[in-house]
Amino acid sequence: MSRHVQQHGGMSMIRSELVDVLAQENPGLSHREIDTIVTIFFDEITKQLADGGRVELRGFGAFSTRGREARQGRNPRTGASVDIPSKKVPYFKPGKEMRAKLNV
Repeated sequence: MSRHVQQHGGMSMIRSELVDVLAQENPGLSHREIDTIVTIFFDEITKQLADGGRVELRGFGAFSTRGREARQGRNPRTGASVDIPSKKVPYFKPGKEMRAKLNV
């Protein structure tokens, strides 16, 4: 049985729970096969983003990356200035169908 944790007014699901739910919904596949599929799915999204690409799942949303400029920050313990280099961060834009389901 799947364990969901209430968090900030919503439900939270960890990866192993996702695999469990998919295994229950697909009895023709073994738990190991589903775990492999989920791993490949997430690895391919990560690989595409790392290569500077974009992943669109129609109805769900699109994953891409955005650049953050280098900036000055502060160490919260000491208050000392810290140089923060530029970097890429993941970005998710929900699809129209997902937004509609979230705002019912």
